[in-house]
Amino acid sequence: MTLPEHMELEFFGAAGEVTGSCHVLRIGDRRILLECGMLQGGRQQAARNREPFPLDPESLDAVIISHAHIDHCGRLPLLVRRGYSGPVFAQQATRDVARVMLEDSAGLAERDAEQESVKRARKGLPPVEPLYTVDDARQALRQFETLSYDDCREVVPGVRLRFIDAGHIIGSAIVELWLSEGGYECKLVFSGDLGQRDTPILRDPSIPDSADLVVMESTYGDRCHRSREATLLEIASVLRGADHQQGNVLIPAFAVGRTQELLYLFSKYWHEWDLARWQIFLDSPMAIRASDIYWRHRELYDEEAQAMRAEHEEMPKLPNLSLSQSPEESMAINRIRKGAIIIAGSGMCEGGRIVHHLKHNVWRPECQVLIVGYQAQGTVGRRLVDGESYIRIHHEAIRVKAQVHTIGGLSAHADQSGLTEWYEAIPGRPPLWLVHGEPGASAALREHLLARGAPRVIVAEPGMRIEMARLPQVHRRANQA
Repeated sequence: MTLPEHMELEFFGAAGEVTGSCHVLRIGDRRILLECGMLQGGRQQAARNREPFPLDPESLDAVIISHAHIDHCGRLPLLVRRGYSGPVFAQQATRDVARVMLEDSAGLAERDAEQESVKRARKGLPPVEPLYTVDDARQALRQFETLSYDDCREVVPGVRLRFIDAGHIIGSAIVELWLSEGGYECKLVFSGDLGQRDTPILRDPSIPDSADLVVMESTYGDRCHRSREATLLEIASVLRGADHQQGNVLIPAFAVGRTQELLYLFSKYWHEWDLARWQIFLDSPMAIRASDIYWRHRELYDEEAQAMRAEHEEMPKLPNLSLSQSPEESMAINRIRKGAIIIAGSGMCEGGRIVHHLKHNVWRPECQVLIVGYQAQGTVGRRLVDGESYIRIHHEAIRVKAQVHTIGGLSAHADQSGLTEWYEAIPGRPPLWLVHGEPGASAALREHLLARGAPRVIVAEPGMRIEMARLPQVHRRANQA
């Protein structure tokens, strides 16, 4: 049988790095973009977001998004701005969260461009354009078409799609694709971002019942997180040991996922962690909106969270929690010298309100910083984790004297053990390509899986192509047909 002209997957973003997830699927004359993420991690990475897409946006037939984190969907408005007019397929809750994320991202882009243009005008230089606008974001959102978990839909001729629960954030999905072209059939499974088992609120990641090839994330492929029990004990120890009469506790947190988990744990361990002695601030309009979305999608909760949700008509509020919406409310927090727990974004300390709180507190030895999520290379958060003596905020070098605690067990990503368990549960241990990981993490996971008997594990690189019709599993199925 002659091989089909096109039945291939090509890797672009998040191949050999963590952010900017983006891959192209070609099935005959159909073109599908799998993810459309933004690159994160400093000015150099940000500049790459303006580069051309791997193919003409007008030539695309569909886009599929695994979840609403910016490194997976953040360039959608730019794709639309450059000519894409087709559907964007996502899980129902993902669309709701993406509305918050993309409108916020667009607003930041507009403000940054406006400020930079003012500076350039003083030098006699032309203004700069934002990466995209709020109008672009809203147009992208109008192109979303949603599926519930386990629903199956033909998205283009010869390509059927199903989402199953990835347990990473609300609405996050493992993408299952059944591909048919020229007499060949192939099932591609893309993990998206996999969550940890026993994560508060969310269900555990689902296991695909079959696959001919798997593309899996490898963010924490080189390490194992602390156990859930040890993590909770560590948070309790930090909070109990922090002197609320002397300093503040800063928690940079992603607005979607990590913030909701923290609030859930604060409520559950209110007495054990002696939280009544603190003022707690959620200083993030985006996180406040995202928390409301979490509250509304009760159908996606695990058993324990379902039971909690059944007892409340409205989202429960900690008695000493303040929700800071306006800039004025945020600035007022900076006048507090002691007794405050401040949860604010961005999660990697690259922007947002946490930057101002760091500027006012990180040089004070009586303060604490709790790092509760992944910090990409080149970010301020990564410099804190690496123990650097100074960080730069608003062009000012600031000495780091606060105690920095890395709480790894709260990660929304599965660790090496979790990734291994998920992959090995798929029948037949199909060929595996690793994406969404720094080179060392992906290489370590590859060696680990090969040592455990995985038949084929490849670390994806930008521009690498998989000709799926040449895979033994796909030949076998075609010949049987």
